[in-house]
Order: sequence, then C-alpha cells, then structure tokens
Amino acid sequence: MKKVARGVVTLTERGPLTAKERRSLMKLEKLPDSAIDLSDIPEIKSLPPGYVLGKFYRPRKTSLTMRLDADVVAWLRATGEGYQTRVNAYLRQLMQRATKS
Repeated sequence: MKKVARGVVTLTERGPLTAKERRSLMKLEKLPDSAIDLSDIPEIKSLPPGYVLGKFYRPRKTSLTMRLDADVVAWLRATGEGYQTRVNAYLRQLMQRATKS
C-alpha cells in the first residue's frame, strides 16, 4: 500500500462527491479565474527535484482497425508486452516531428 501524507485523503478513500460538493464545484467552475481567491495557495517558485512534467496527462484513446504487414506485426509482438503502446509512441514521435517542420 502506498504511504500518503498525514491529513491527505485519497480519492479511493474519500468516495463520490456529495450533492452539496458537486453544486459548490459547479458554482466555482462558472467564476472567471480572476474572481477565484488563491491567496492561501503558495506560489511555486521552483520545481522540486525529481518532478515529472505531465505525469498525469492521459490522452483519450480511440479504438480502430488497421491493416499492417504481417512481418511488422510479428516484429512488434516479438518485442514483448505493450507493443500497442509502443506503436502509439512511435506514431506520436513521428507526428511531433512532422508538426515541428
């Protein structure tokens, strides 16, 4: 089990939002950023060592059918588990290189 800082409640321990909490969040969502009081939140002046930028970013996945050459699929599968994730990473790298040009 992962250790959590004292006084911190994780989402799994907490359970779903109450109706009152949901209403409060919806009300907050409608406010412009300038109207939200951030005075009790300390400003981040430097990032801590070992930080990971975008660690919790998970792009939405789309399921699709694709026709690939049999030897390409065999090579990908032979490289071990997670070959679909690696294909996505290869395509993302190609997309990023193409959009930089």
